Amino acid sequence: MSDPLSCTATELLPLLGGAANATAAAAFICSRFDAVSAKLADTSYAIDNTYLLFSAYLVFAMQLGFAMLCAGSVRAKNTMNIMLTNVLDAAAGGLSYYLFGYALAFGGPSNGFIGRHFFGLRDFPSQTADYSFFLYQWAFAIAAAGITSGSIAERTQFVAYLIYSSFLTGFVYPVVSHWFWSGDGWASATKMNGLLFGSGVIDFAGSGVVHMVGGIAGLWGALIEGPRIGRFDRTGRSVALRGHSSSLVVLGTFLLWFGWYGFNPGSFLVINKSYGRTSQPYYGQWSAVGRTAVTTTLAGSTAALTTLFGKRFLEGHWNVIDVCNGLLGGFAAVTSGCSVVEPWAAIICGFVASWVLIGFNKLAERLKFDDPLEAAQLHGGCGAWGLIFTGLFAQKVYVNEVYPGRPDRPYGLLMGGGGKLLGAQVVQVLVIIGWVTATMAPLFFALHKLKLLRVSRDDEMAGMDMTSHGGMAYIYHDEDDESSNLPQFKTSRIEPGDTPAS
Repeated sequence: MSDPLSCTATELLPLLGGAANATAAAAFICSRFDAVSAKLADTSYAIDNTYLLFSAYLVFAMQLGFAMLCAGSVRAKNTMNIMLTNVLDAAAGGLSYYLFGYALAFGGPSNGFIGRHFFGLRDFPSQTADYSFFLYQWAFAIAAAGITSGSIAERTQFVAYLIYSSFLTGFVYPVVSHWFWSGDGWASATKMNGLLFGSGVIDFAGSGVVHMVGGIAGLWGALIEGPRIGRFDRTGRSVALRGHSSSLVVLGTFLLWFGWYGFNPGSFLVINKSYGRTSQPYYGQWSAVGRTAVTTTLAGSTAALTTLFGKRFLEGHWNVIDVCNGLLGGFAAVTSGCSVVEPWAAIICGFVASWVLIGFNKLAERLKFDDPLEAAQLHGGCGAWGLIFTGLFAQKVYVNEVYPGRPDRPYGLLMGGGGKLLGAQVVQVLVIIGWVTATMAPLFFALHKLKLLRVSRDDEMAGMDMTSHGGMAYIYHDEDDESSNLPQFKTSRIEPGDTPAS
């Protein structure tokens, strides 16, 4: 019998001998076995779907983290603007991903470039995916859009946010996720045959698919818009335009840290899966999920500490904002290889990611590139390092567990697996840069030419909360101290044509 919990009456009948009613007894016993088997299958589906739904909720909670991080990183006069854009990343992304994005990403069977089924979730669920999978992938798509919003904060027209967010989540991001995550994608590691360099790309949770896509899109948006007014003085020297709330930055960072446990471990999609190790019956996919959470934690923690001491050495002070960004850079880097590397390797990943971020920030200053949240440097630069890191440190045993069926699959170069996996990872870095540049740069340039991208100088100086959103985000008034010298923030509505408050 192929399934130990199933049987047929003809198989069981000889074991009952010549007993009376043997045929009826065999049929009854087998029906009970079939009922138990069906119940266990239902339970397995329920466990895996519950696990995936919980992971989706964690990833969605990262939107709150992005919102708090962005709010704290901008000046108080733009708080309402950046918070609203984060809300609309999720809302506009929800509709565009439902209508087009999911189908373009996972609508198989299809060609290697783009999906072509399940538009508007038609004929859904299917044998290959349920609604929980759609929700999980949508949460990833809006995360990419949220990354981009940080790069162009404090100077971008509201309509531009709506346009780029819908385009990114409905088309640009889904095509990339199809290439590397769909079973039909030309570079996917889960492809049945014709793997790129015999290995396919290992981007387990999206250092490239999510972080590089969002980071490169933000890079082009910020480049085309130019720096914020006052970011560089007349001599070209950098002037710090600090965010208004370190508390919100730290809150957002911890929320993102919490959500990353759905982002990385959740990318296994199922947890109730055995690896068939008879000598270690306690070891299975549930163990790999836990290991992935550990590698994620170690990479982020190492990057945070490295940034703390690195910036202290370079600039002479301890800066919590820099530490938070370093932490997130470590997470973005390890996201690619979190499931296929040892914990000790994750420490190396985080250490290098910190210096990658510091280096790209220095380069951005020199090139007069202004990104209020360091999103392009953090997600684009550290995401690219994470892909290279995977090609260097992926362990053979873990690669075969996570991507089974090919025992000769290449693995990390420094682990003795040759250079094919590293070559595939380099290809991913290059094609993501090329694809996002070819799609998002023309979009931002067209918005710029149509005068739909950047706000006016007067609006930028006054702050977009007052000029576009009806008032400041904060209200302060102490009735017991009329002589207080603290600023009196007060919400007031600005009608079209009115002169903005100074």
